[in-house]
Amino acid sequence: MDIVITGGAGFLGQRLLQALLQRGRLSDAGGREQPIGRITLVDVVPAQTFGDARVTAVTGDIGDPRLVETVVTPDTSSIFHLAAIVSGMAESDFDLGMRINFDGSRALAEVCRARGHRPRLVFTSSVAVYGGVAGAVVHDDTAVTPQSSYGTEKAIVELLINDYSRRGFLDGRVLRLPTICVRPGRPNAAASSFASGIIREPLNGEAAVCPVASSTRLWLMSPSKVIESLIAGHELPADALGANRIVNLPGISVSVAEMVASLERIAGAEVVKRIEWRPDPAIERIVATWPPLFETTRARSLGFRGDDNFDDMVREFLSERGSSAPTSSASSTHS
Repeated sequence: MDIVITGGAGFLGQRLLQALLQRGRLSDAGGREQPIGRITLVDVVPAQTFGDARVTAVTGDIGDPRLVETVVTPDTSSIFHLAAIVSGMAESDFDLGMRINFDGSRALAEVCRARGHRPRLVFTSSVAVYGGVAGAVVHDDTAVTPQSSYGTEKAIVELLINDYSRRGFLDGRVLRLPTICVRPGRPNAAASSFASGIIREPLNGEAAVCPVASSTRLWLMSPSKVIESLIAGHELPADALGANRIVNLPGISVSVAEMVASLERIAGAEVVKRIEWRPDPAIERIVATWPPLFETTRARSLGFRGDDNFDDMVREFLSERGSSAPTSSASSTHS
């Protein structure tokens, strides 16, 4: 099997690559497991290949149709489309967001149509496709009403993939991701970046800024569950999805105050003191449009699973960082 991962140099792309290499096999269009022969990573910066002969890194702009035509060949059986301009940047630079998030995605779908080989396409969408439903529970049939350019771009591509799947041009699977937490690395331009920053930076001995109120609730999923979901979404038989190729992935609803309480339980009060509360109206406006609670019966019936609690998500970050939580009287009294 030949696989393409757009956004292959990014946080999720690199994790997905490692998971696929370890797994070694994926299902083909007929549902039969086949060995992975080649994985092509596409990104605007060089991607790490981990020295595996099966992996090729291609540096280029997914918004360039010529690049897409080069990397998606008649032998490409599966595509994980992760590349995107993040929410805050898409809001501040409308043209860039549309060119990458929409035009790049359409170019990708068009190459699949032109090739005529109907590859499986897993697209990472976002809960940002919903807006104006703050405080309400989102169901699978809740209307999509994005209140940001990023959410609008994701929603447009969702419809495109549904229709291209209906027409038989590709075999699409759209996974709406919760906010991913706790992400390693450094802050980025995503409006949700603070959700990881207020945990990651204090644990790394650094100051962090929280730009939203402590009562703000978020719909969260750990990195490990996201990768599990991407592979599970690929492996689903097409007839299990039917005409609706879009799935709201299961997350957990956690307030910022509850996140900070988890941090204190695990790492102690001194670590929490590294968080500075500094409201940012621009970020607050974007985050306020994201619903904090979903009813995900369909996702669970399809086999998707979320996290159990936020404490475990913090512990996952510590474990993967290769460190243990700081010892304090506060943390020693809590499990």
